[in-house]
Amino acid sequence: MYFSGAGDSGPVIMACATIHVGFTVPQLLRGASRILPTHSALVVLRHSAFCYCTVNSTIKSKRKMDHLERTANNFRQEVISQAKVCGISNESETVKRLRLAITNKDFTFKAGQWVDFFIPGLSVVGGFSMCSSPGLLKREGILELAVKHTDHPPAHWIHTECTLDSEVALRVGADLHGYQEGKGNGYKMGTVKLYYSAKNTSQLLFKKSILGLMNAFPGKIRCHFHVTQQSSPICEELRPHVTEGRISEKDLEKHVSKDTLWYICGPPPMIESISKLLSDIGVPRNCVFFEKWW
Repeated sequence: MYFSGAGDSGPVIMACATIHVGFTVPQLLRGASRILPTHSALVVLRHSAFCYCTVNSTIKSKRKMDHLERTANNFRQEVISQAKVCGISNESETVKRLRLAITNKDFTFKAGQWVDFFIPGLSVVGGFSMCSSPGLLKREGILELAVKHTDHPPAHWIHTECTLDSEVALRVGADLHGYQEGKGNGYKMGTVKLYYSAKNTSQLLFKKSILGLMNAFPGKIRCHFHVTQQSSPICEELRPHVTEGRISEKDLEKHVSKDTLWYICGPPPMIESISKLLSDIGVPRNCVFFEKWW
């Protein structure tokens, strides 16, 4: 994704479709213009994991770490809340959207946080980011997660055993970003450019929400969908925003500036590839952030 700050510069978000754990694209887009408003930002997502971001560093994933081990140094709220599954739907062929009714009124979260996901009878703790807004929780006591099917026990349970009225427990983890929009501080909403890649349009999760945000904030939020294995006709609504082929150097180099921050989310090989591409086109390492999950 690519995020932009005030004026012409702003955040860019690049995304490759693959949800494992993490924040959702619409939620990230809403928050993007509040992240370091004097900078631009580029976030690359790949239909993959959406989670906690860290300054660019070498990725080492020789051994898959447990979620609690991987995030042991991150802040967690003390509140652990019971929750009941009140809705399950298919966001795509491989991703389920889980709707949870939260019983604890003290349970809150901010955009960009995740939850530790405790399943009765399962020793492995999951880590998933919210795909709903804090406002929905405040209004209706509902939290939503989008979870891709994998062999990881919590994700596998959600796809194969979870039913309506299943009971779980949740605990909120670290913030994605710490910037809070203040009042009277001269803040000006920036612009967001999202590069979002998947195999085909059916795998572009939350595309309707993204199009809705583009219409709600004309000129402030722009999205470029990329599909790499599209075999069916692209619907008329999406067609103006879809490019067939991978996100390329040509797509990204036009956004390079001293005010641009770049955020990447996806599987490790994709993060490594995009990080190298950004380095090759002159983006400083301290301007590149990626999700640290595996």
